[in-house]
Amino acid sequence: MASLNLGFNGARKKAAACIRAVERRNLITVCRFSVKTLIDRSCFETIDDTSAEFINFVSILEHILSHRLKGQVSWFGYESPRSFWDYIRIACSKVPHSCIHSIENMENVRSSRAKGRAWMRVALMEKRLSEYISAALRDFKTTRRFYEEGAVVLGEEAGLLADTLIGLNAIDFSFCLKGEGLDESCPVIIDYTPYLKFTQTSDSISSDEEEMRTLGSSGSEAGTPESHMAASLMADQSTWYSKSKRLEQKYRVVLEQKGYLEELVRLREAQLSESVSQNKSLLQRLTDTEISHKLEKEQLEIIILELQDQLTVMKNHDLRSRQELTSHLTNQWPSPGALDSNAVALDTLLYRKRTAPWEEKSFQSLEQLSADMSISQMSLEPAQLNTHSLESKAGLTHWHREGKEDTPSLRGLCGSLTSMASYKSLASLKSSEYLASPTTDMTSPGLTPS
Repeated sequence: MASLNLGFNGARKKAAACIRAVERRNLITVCRFSVKTLIDRSCFETIDDTSAEFINFVSILEHILSHRLKGQVSWFGYESPRSFWDYIRIACSKVPHSCIHSIENMENVRSSRAKGRAWMRVALMEKRLSEYISAALRDFKTTRRFYEEGAVVLGEEAGLLADTLIGLNAIDFSFCLKGEGLDESCPVIIDYTPYLKFTQTSDSISSDEEEMRTLGSSGSEAGTPESHMAASLMADQSTWYSKSKRLEQKYRVVLEQKGYLEELVRLREAQLSESVSQNKSLLQRLTDTEISHKLEKEQLEIIILELQDQLTVMKNHDLRSRQELTSHLTNQWPSPGALDSNAVALDTLLYRKRTAPWEEKSFQSLEQLSADMSISQMSLEPAQLNTHSLESKAGLTHWHREGKEDTPSLRGLCGSLTSMASYKSLASLKSSEYLASPTTDMTSPGLTPS
């Protein structure tokens, strides 16, 4: 019994799967037929909301998108019906420049079903319906969340659906989205009658002709050869008429495809030309930028060279100024040998006045004192003068360190012995003082300070 139940369940599941496959195949086939009839009708008139072919097409597409759509479970566990707009709104949200946000903000379209129908019309006017369907089918996780097993969008036929809808991009649609007719709650019905046309094959036609010929020959004797010829001509005429209609339909389809491909080629050429122009403009900007950088670099190099030249000129001018100042100061002062000789002579005279009574001698003027000092200098040799100068300087330094009181001879040494001011200050002593004649030898022991 259990095996019978298992077999019965398996057969039922298999039958259900077959039924779903037939449903999917029927919906995809009738969708292809509706797209072809819509393309044929667009060759003669503009497609709008009142076109029967368009009404049938949107009904088929709504059936496809609603096939085995899961319901929305409420808090109490009840499952309420759901519209395909809930799926499209989430699955197509990442499409660039999509119309989803605009449909959501429409004030005159409130229900979910009406928003889904408005989305179909807007996508057809934008010629992006196939793009939206392809983007939704690529989001497999969202599709699995909204649809049950066996749905058209989860089967192998989903790819055929997206490819079939590409042909609608060649049609210029014009719709009114004021909300009238979009909020109808009645279920949409597909009209299959335009697609249920029987086409007789050539074998069937030949067999029918043979049957008609047999019936004519065995029929009433009133029949004439002319009537049989007329019947055969009518059959041939109907056959050729059906063939011409099929060829005309194929020609229209090929013509529409040709127009769509030409439009696509023009669009790609326009995009290519725009890309080439942008590339040229970018290259021109890059070239201008490189030229400006080169000019700026050259200007900076010129400025650096000018600054270096100015710095060199300023250095040369400063060196020349230093040399001129040094030569000017050197020419202004007497030689060090003469200053040392004069200082030694004055120091000798002042020291003799301090240590021993000098010979009283009066000088009526500074010229006589200078003459006497020159005589003393001539009596000294240069080597002795230099030696005595060094010894006298060392002795004066020694006296100053021992803290001896300042004397008129030391008072004169407060300044530099090499300066003319000190020399003149020593020569400008009071003329009333009596100085002795320097008869003592400079190298005698009396000249060395104790």
